Amino acid sequence: MYAWLFRSLPGPLWVQILLALVIVAGVVLLLMQFVFPWLSQYSPLNDSTLESMTFPALGRAEGTPV
Repeated sequence: MYAWLFRSLPGPLWVQILLALVIVAGVVLLLMQFVFPWLSQYSPLNDSTLESMTFPALGRAEGTPV
């Protein structure tokens, strides 16, 4: 498939390499900007089982200025 795509690009070798890099960059940009953020709402990997932790004041009594 990649060979077919590379052969179908117009121009000499350096133009084909440049066009292939532009196409790859466009696909990566499309995935990062639109596809992955949309897909993340359906992913169970974002569900956290940890609660936020609050750290106690280090050796200070409550109400004393910092």
